[in-house]
Amino acid sequence: MQANEVTKENLRQMVDLFYTKVIKDELVGPFFIEKLGDDMKNEKWVPHLELLTNFWASIALGDFAYKGNPFAPHASIQNLSREAFSRWLELFAATLDTIYVPQIANQFKERSTIIAGNFMRNLQL
Repeated sequence: MQANEVTKENLRQMVDLFYTKVIKDELVGPFFIEKLGDDMKNEKWVPHLELLTNFWASIALGDFAYKGNPFAPHASIQNLSREAFSRWLELFAATLDTIYVPQIANQFKERSTIIAGNFMRNLQL
């Protein structure tokens, strides 16, 4: 059943489901596996998933738990491409459609497209 409201719990569900898809993807998976490994229960992934849950909670809920700079880690990743960002957005949209009703999913899609556009512009892609 799709959620008709955003909560920290369903944000975590969304993040977990999304990154389960990401690490299996041939295009974007290698970027994450190189930095974090292929086991989402390891000592690198666990805090990363919490950080990302807090990031989306800051956007969707006005939560103040997120402490970080979302762009900075991307600046050091080699060989990022527009295609990788497009694939990331495609996987994210599919995940959102699974977790949330269309109205909420579409709000996240709009926001993630803006964020990805800003990242690509800043990375000069």
